[in-house]
This record gives sequence, structure tokens and C-alpha cells, in this order.
Amino acid sequence: MKLQQGQVWKCQAEFVRIVQLDRLEVRYKSATNLQFTDGTHQHTSKKDFCRLLKGATLMTPKQHSQADPTRRAAKPPTQSTQGTPPSGAGFMKDNPPSP
Repeated sequence: MKLQQGQVWKCQAEFVRIVQLDRLEVRYKSATNLQFTDGTHQHTSKKDFCRLLKGATLMTPKQHSQADPTRRAAKPPTQSTQGTPPSGAGFMKDNPPSP
């Protein structure tokens, strides 16, 4: 499995999210919930991090939303207001500038 920044792993009772991935070092945040509100930032060597992840499962974004009911769903796109004149735009048509 290839490590990537932003991945979330479930290690027993805690979740681990990769914050920064360097050649020899990994900075990560570990927490007990998927919102990572109570988490702590830590860093270690890539070798030790892989040992930490031994037996852990990689969480997919779909699993994130299923496992955390407080996570908000994506907002639907709003309608574009392009082409609609701003309020008061008819003022210039009714009252043209005087010469």
C-alpha cells in the first residue's frame, strides 16, 4: 500500500490521518473520532509509522461518512445568477443621463 497525504487509517480504537509525508519522516494526527477534534499532532520516521499501521485498515471517503454521522454531506450546487440584472438596473433605462 502506498502512503499518501490525507489518508485516514483505523488502528484499533483510534484513527490516524497523514498530515505531511516526507521522504524519511511522517507527520500525522491521531484521534478517537473522525473529526480529529481531540487529536494530537505527532511525527516519526516512516519506518516506525509503517510499524504503527501494521494491522490497521485504510478508511475510504465513503467509510468516513458512514462511520461518522456528524459529518456533513456535501452541499448541492446553487443556481447561478449569471444573466440576471442586479436590483436597480432598470433605473438607467427609465431615466437616461441628461446632455
